[in-house]
Amino acid sequence: MRHARADESALEAVAAGVGDDPFSVLGPHASPEAGEGAVVVRTIQPSIERVDLIAPDGSIVPMTRRHPDGLFEATLSSAGRAPRDLAYRFRLFTAAGGVREIDDPYRFGRLVGDYDLHLFAEGTHERAWDVLGAHRCVVGATDGVHFAVWAPNAHRVSVLGDFNRWDGRTHPMRRLVPSGVWEIFVPDLADGERYKFEIRTPAGHLLQKADPYALRFEVPPGTASVVWTEGGYRWRDADWMRDRPSLQGWRDRPMSIYELHAGSWRRVPEDGGRPLSYRELAETLVPYLRSMGYTHVELMPVMEHPFSGSWGYQVVGFFAPTSRHGSPDDFRFFVDECHRNGIGVILDWVPGHFPRDAHGLARFDGTALYEHDDPRQGEHRDWGTLIFNYGRNEVRTFLVSSAMFWLDSCHIDGLRVDAVASMLYLDYSRKDGEWVPNRFGGRENLEAVEFLKQLNTVTHGRAPGSVTIAEESTAWPAVSRPVHLGGLGFSYKWNMGWMHDMLRYMGRDPVYRRWEHDQITFSMLYAFTESFVLPFSHDEVVHGKGSMLDKMPGDVWQKLASLRALYGYMYAHPGKKLLFMGGEIGQWREWNQDESLDWHLLEDERHRGLQQWVRDLNHVYRREPALHQVDFDGSGFAWIDCQDHENSVVSLLRRAANPDDFAVALVNFTPVPRDAYRVGVPGAGWYEEVLNSDAAIYGGGNVGNGGGVHAEPISAHGYPASLSLAVPPLGFLLLKRRQV
Repeated sequence: MRHARADESALEAVAAGVGDDPFSVLGPHASPEAGEGAVVVRTIQPSIERVDLIAPDGSIVPMTRRHPDGLFEATLSSAGRAPRDLAYRFRLFTAAGGVREIDDPYRFGRLVGDYDLHLFAEGTHERAWDVLGAHRCVVGATDGVHFAVWAPNAHRVSVLGDFNRWDGRTHPMRRLVPSGVWEIFVPDLADGERYKFEIRTPAGHLLQKADPYALRFEVPPGTASVVWTEGGYRWRDADWMRDRPSLQGWRDRPMSIYELHAGSWRRVPEDGGRPLSYRELAETLVPYLRSMGYTHVELMPVMEHPFSGSWGYQVVGFFAPTSRHGSPDDFRFFVDECHRNGIGVILDWVPGHFPRDAHGLARFDGTALYEHDDPRQGEHRDWGTLIFNYGRNEVRTFLVSSAMFWLDSCHIDGLRVDAVASMLYLDYSRKDGEWVPNRFGGRENLEAVEFLKQLNTVTHGRAPGSVTIAEESTAWPAVSRPVHLGGLGFSYKWNMGWMHDMLRYMGRDPVYRRWEHDQITFSMLYAFTESFVLPFSHDEVVHGKGSMLDKMPGDVWQKLASLRALYGYMYAHPGKKLLFMGGEIGQWREWNQDESLDWHLLEDERHRGLQQWVRDLNHVYRREPALHQVDFDGSGFAWIDCQDHENSVVSLLRRAANPDDFAVALVNFTPVPRDAYRVGVPGAGWYEEVLNSDAAIYGGGNVGNGGGVHAEPISAHGYPASLSLAVPPLGFLLLKRRQV
């Protein structure tokens, strides 16, 4: 039972907004000195002129101003009930004549349970967003919002909002010792209420922080969190979610990913050039993806971020889709529509760093809470951001819960984890003396390694069929191998080496390519050491690097032909595929986040031809098991001839799980057509020319083989039969044996 006696220092502290135990002063307390069954009730209302207490029986008890800063007090009878069971209310009168009624947050008990706090502190709570943050709930017969936040070093935490005129003295929270979690239940709040947490630091400073676990934020540049009730969206993708575990992460299935920045794919010129909403993206992007044959869309981070110029990679709201494009349920609608049209959704996710914005995670309770205190461990100097402290259990809970939120609550199919290399190495982009070795004296971030293993174990176990993809650019071993076999546990890893080699090679004038032939072939020396995704991402078309089309040398015809050949080789090479938006239509200029893609280019038949080429590549890739079924095993690939550097031509075989199902691919990386070019094949038969990048429909010159050729009983390249082919200039050919 709570007792009424509170010394003047405690009353003064609460009135001044510096007390760390408001529940010992505010709310109902038994008052034996006032008589048997007497209960004294106190409330803090700094901006209120007068307060009446409405007793459970409906009678009105005027409250006495106990302190000039708005601490009011009244006594009533408990009528044999416990103080917290008294369903009284307050009637508040402002100096301007306004009147309103509220319930008392301080008559409600603790809501966060010990088991949740134990898991949270242990670093193993996988659904911490269900406990922390803002959640609508009913306590007894009272509807309201429960707020909880982790701030272990704070001297006082309050929830602020329009509902209390952003005055931190009105709703100070209960400290749950020793967890460092603070909580309060505020009755009668509606969805849409803006709020923050006011934190009094150990040094006595006041901070206003957004909720780390907020499910919604106001539209930037506003920085407040917004009360949002989860669970109201009615999903229609039951078939997709039922079947996803059986897909086993798409390992033996086609995965062609369209990387997208939601704010600049298309804009609405007749409405000030605004970005599309989530629902408008569902209406326009989803049909486009389907027509283009993509299996997945990968969104650059849609987690709430204050600065649009960060492209979403400097996150403040790790549990909230950005409000720039609509509500959280609008985002769910977009995901739903993707699934109903057979398209998987991958999100870029950023556990490697976070921004220094004053309302964000940085020095959250006045101390280095989410980050390291030592700048040699806690700062990303390249990006001006802070590094998570992966050794802290509560931080791991936060990050793992964030990952699970997107996979579970938003039905996301995969996470592309950004900047993994920066997480793995303590000396990443640092000079000697600017980093702290691990406990063994090495440069490996052991805590980050353990976190990544935990992340992948949890996500794969709790969301079967989902994938994790590492953006990792170093030689760190076994990134995409299971944790139980000593790996980091990712499903896939971006093949940055292949991407850099191919772009370097394609950027050379064709006359010089004969001397750099190894840049085409080198990737096959390590192609099966990891499960790779071949990426041509947004990073390759910004910061002065030029667009994909503009990287190609030569005149316009050569540029377009070279890009078609490059994409063809990409689809023939082992590994899943990723292309950033705009690459399929031949953007001439670099990507600009503030403008739409240049869709007007499709008025030019040459650009329509490139788009058609990518469309056909996707559809053939999906249709032919030989191109996707055995991506991560040497049995699915063989060079026919990788040594013809003089002609800059490569030829290869791709095989399905059934070795009799194979495809033959050739790429000519020079503008010189090759007549009667002979390549060996496994056997006799009619070989259909399935794809020819030089076809007129793609903008080419129609150099080809009339739809196909018969194999001749002439051995070549170690095979018993061979084809004599017309190989187009800067061209790609794909052939399939249709008849034996």
